[in-house]
Amino acid sequence: MTRVTIRDIRTARICFKGARGWFRRHGLDWSDFVQNGIEAERLAETGDPPALRAVRAAEEREARDGRQ
Repeated sequence: MTRVTIRDIRTARICFKGARGWFRRHGLDWSDFVQNGIEAERLAETGDPPALRAVRAAEEREARDGRQ
């Protein structure tokens, strides 16, 4: 299972201020995300382009690191 982390948000070039607001609007816990990441599926469910970029960054990171 792919987890999106704060590192993936940065890689996807999403600003943290915007991401915090986006998390709030979608009822997601930013603090928990920063500590633990979030399942990629949960972000992908929103269908929002920034979320999909972050999911793609996480999948690419895991592929590079040899984890999937």
